[in-house]
Amino acid sequence: LTDVSELVSGAEQLYGQMFGGEAARVAVCAPGRVNLIGEHTDYNEGFVLPMALPLVTVVVGSEISSQNVTLVTAASDADEPQRLDLCLSSDGSSLSPGLPRWANYVKGVIQHYRAPPVPGFRAVIATSVPLGGGLSSSASLEVAFYTFLQQLKPDDGNQVSKAVACQQAEHTHAGVPCGIMDQFVSVLGREGHALLIDCRSLDATHIPLGDPGLVILITDSNVRHSLSCSEYPMRRRQCEEAASILGKDSLRDATMKDLEGRMDDVIYRRACHVIEEIERTVQAAEALKRGAYEEFGMLMVASHNSLRDLYEVSCRELDELVSAAMEVEGVFGSRMTGGGFGGCTVTLLLTQAIEKTIHHIQVRTQTCIKIYCMYTISITMTIQKGIFIGIFSIYTYMENMNLRDVWRTLNPAGREYPFHSNAHVYSRIDYLLADGRMLPYVRNTTYH
Repeated sequence: LTDVSELVSGAEQLYGQMFGGEAARVAVCAPGRVNLIGEHTDYNEGFVLPMALPLVTVVVGSEISSQNVTLVTAASDADEPQRLDLCLSSDGSSLSPGLPRWANYVKGVIQHYRAPPVPGFRAVIATSVPLGGGLSSSASLEVAFYTFLQQLKPDDGNQVSKAVACQQAEHTHAGVPCGIMDQFVSVLGREGHALLIDCRSLDATHIPLGDPGLVILITDSNVRHSLSCSEYPMRRRQCEEAASILGKDSLRDATMKDLEGRMDDVIYRRACHVIEEIERTVQAAEALKRGAYEEFGMLMVASHNSLRDLYEVSCRELDELVSAAMEVEGVFGSRMTGGGFGGCTVTLLLTQAIEKTIHHIQVRTQTCIKIYCMYTISITMTIQKGIFIGIFSIYTYMENMNLRDVWRTLNPAGREYPFHSNAHVYSRIDYLLADGRMLPYVRNTTYH
């Protein structure tokens, strides 16, 4: 697992290489997310229960005096070219979607930025969120880039409007008719909490995740997806068709009784999943508040089965990972997470079940699988049994990190002073010495 400060450092080095040794003046960061339950309900105005991750996208860069923009990605999995130069034209034609695809997310954010016109800039992007892995690499990029633009030309700072603008960017420029969940939790997530989001009202409730006996395991199937392909948009159209048949604004307003004898089998099954998943998510949030982890786990499994059988967005690899996890004593529940067609599973289990669960998954799958193991308290990161395992506390990362305005400073005597800012800040990244040199902040975490 790459630490944020390492990502920033690598991006800064690449920036210097690309732009004649010039130093980046701004650095920002936004997290990916894992959805605990509530899949394909956000664009149906239902409930979702995600949490922010310490897998992040960083953007470093500087404003320039012209209207030119240069974008560079350090992500090896991104499509070519990894550099794009454009001029911000008054008619917006330079922001039309095209190739490379990764740049379309940035173009969309520029197009929908709420304090136009955007000045020219140079920027380098780096990420630890696996692309196409169901952990919201796209929303992480959108929110990080919006935050970068806020440093160049501040908007009104409204967090919900920021999330909506990033969602619009994905709709118009990436061709993905996503709901609001991914962008919302990337903007508004809080350390040590899941976030119950009402995707109709956009009200949100933070639910604490602080039980030291619990672990959340994220297992990457290594099957990559592209949500702009026909299947994801088709699911949304099918839901809209079901709502239209029922005379409802969305499936949020529908009940199972409403569905009886009203539509063909495929549309019925899609609507069935959404209606039941919305109810499961509300029940799961209440179970989490009570510490009823067995109940929460059963709801996770029911969610996966529904996504597999009714919504048909799972795949063999995801099903095998869920099945393997559920065979281990101490595992409460497991399910696919994200849009589907590949990506990751999320599993809730007891701390003492970690080692045997990881070993069992390795034996069952007979492949090298990347696993992110999240304690709800800070703990050491390690490597076990040949599988990469990142064990970390549940951080919510800062949205604003200006290299000239870091959270903590050291005075000549070495005493530490809090840095106060209007930014939504939860994590320390660096110390800024009095002479301007950066001193990496070392968390209570060891990296091997």
